[in-house]
Amino acid sequence: MNAIPFFIGCSTCRINMIEGGGDAAGWSIFFLLVIILAMLSGIAFFMFRIARRERENFDPSLSDDYTPATQPS
Repeated sequence: MNAIPFFIGCSTCRINMIEGGGDAAGWSIFFLLVIILAMLSGIAFFMFRIARRERENFDPSLSDDYTPATQPS
């Protein structure tokens, strides 16, 4: 048996793992990691998609002429 979970796990998880005989904590962490990565990749996908579509359909007549302020000497 691996001794690492006994040192880094809380007592509730450790006792449940010993009595249950499974690796529920490991699978739950893996499941949450998959969910987080799926959400982050979805957000990144739509951000790049919106930026690409905005660049393709950009109308220069609607942009502001920005000139940086000069600093007084």
